[in-house]
Amino acid sequence: MVELKSDFVPMGEVSADERSRMAFGKAGVHRDDRYAVAVNAEGEILLTPLVSIPRRELLVWDDEGIRAALVRGLEHSSKDETSEGGDFTRYAEEDHPLEDENASAEPRS
Repeated sequence: MVELKSDFVPMGEVSADERSRMAFGKAGVHRDDRYAVAVNAEGEILLTPLVSIPRRELLVWDDEGIRAALVRGLEHSSKDETSEGGDFTRYAEEDHPLEDENASAEPRS
């Protein structure tokens, strides 16, 4: 068997099928799991598990203040320390500057 680097654990052997696919179920891979794939000069393949998030949610991870506020809100909610904020539907009908700005912008290529 091949000598393993680092803390890798042998999981067996797989063969590529006629379409160059390999099954990694023995290694704990499930349907729709996502991985970053890296290959080194020796041909070793490293799969790193990924989680994809929508771009609109990225600001939570990029902005510590927003993330902290979200955590505080979730903590308050879990302790039932929230209060009724009323009806916000009137704000949905107002003009929004960002929407107006995006509507007139040239399409991106």
